[in-house]
Amino acid sequence: MASRPTEPRSCDTFVALPPATVGSRVFFGKNSDRPCDEVQEIVYFPAASHKAGDKLECTYIEIEQAAKTYAVVLSRPSWLWGAEMGANEHGVCIGNEAVWGREEVCDNEALLGMDLLRLGLERADTAENALTVMVDLLEKYGQGGNCMESHMAFTYHNSFLIADRKEAWVLETSGKYWAAEKIEEGVRNISNQLSITTKIDREHPKMRDYAKSKGWWDGEKEFDFAAVYSYVNTARMTTSRGRYCEGYKLLNKHKGNITSEIMMEILRDKESGINMEGGFMTTGSMVSILPQEPNLPCIHFFTGTPDPDRSVFKPFIFVPNITQLLKTSSPTFGHDDPVKKKPRFLTKPDRRHELYKQHESAAVVMETFKEKGKEMLEQIRKLEKEKINKMESILQNRCLDVNQAVNLFSQCVEEEINTYCLRV
Repeated sequence: MASRPTEPRSCDTFVALPPATVGSRVFFGKNSDRPCDEVQEIVYFPAASHKAGDKLECTYIEIEQAAKTYAVVLSRPSWLWGAEMGANEHGVCIGNEAVWGREEVCDNEALLGMDLLRLGLERADTAENALTVMVDLLEKYGQGGNCMESHMAFTYHNSFLIADRKEAWVLETSGKYWAAEKIEEGVRNISNQLSITTKIDREHPKMRDYAKSKGWWDGEKEFDFAAVYSYVNTARMTTSRGRYCEGYKLLNKHKGNITSEIMMEILRDKESGINMEGGFMTTGSMVSILPQEPNLPCIHFFTGTPDPDRSVFKPFIFVPNITQLLKTSSPTFGHDDPVKKKPRFLTKPDRRHELYKQHESAAVVMETFKEKGKEMLEQIRKLEKEKINKMESILQNRCLDVNQAVNLFSQCVEEEINTYCLRV
């Protein structure tokens, strides 16, 4: 069994719904905090139909394929099948977190939480349907396996924040047991701890009985999921200093005025620890605009590079015939990939994609040559602002040029790379 790390290393995921937001929109955001040398790629997979009996190879195990899968855009560690965060063509967004509690984490290879996330996006057209897909798969296949590209085991349970144009759900797991909370307005965040307390809108049918059998709950007190299944003092969750609390405070500070730019600002916040630095750091970030009006497009911004404070949030919109995202896609190694061979992770190939390489060089300039670095940062922020304004114009004018949207993300990647190349 793998034990909980001394200092939990996780991520932060946020959602804001009216009336906490500007306009009739839902905003979703996530920082993915991973090992500092891990490459995160942005990849797109179109919708597809599959034959009866088809199998699907996830990170470690094979499962039954669905008859139909929806188009998805993912930000994922490039060595695995699943994703840290992403969206689908129906405006469903999901981010996951590592969580620990009383239940031991199983080392056996099963579905990773990141696999469950991608499966939810591929197979569901609403947030609640994604939740159903994920808990059904959790029941059937379980969760487990090394979550790091290393012979050192790093394993955990998972929590998820699932959002669509109308509502959001928090899904938190402990082994195969789970609880879910529905969010219909205001703000909510999740981090590296269980956070569902007494408001439980859906749950594993045997979750309470299992807690009683383990002696965690006497069956008489009001059932508090986080308190029962972990070691969290839920009365102090929003006041004790920690990532969950800091994220909660940042969201509430801007309540009523939250926009995509405010969400980006929260993800860039280093003082709170939300923008993480060190051996584990923020290796990728995502912000999504989900208009409640169904005729308006959802817009998803991804960095595809470490440290959002010196990265560009680049827009992506689902339209037919999207250009493949070549410069944010890592090299593939097929059956020769060390992840596929047993024992796993004996070697680690170079998984850097083109944008990652250019950003890596630019980061050296920013750290070494302060004036040049400042100028470069101003240029990439100017590029980002231009894209944000353009996306706002699309939403305000209700006019989307599909032919331009096909290349939207890829074109912005090119412009970002050109900015780096001109100044490195």
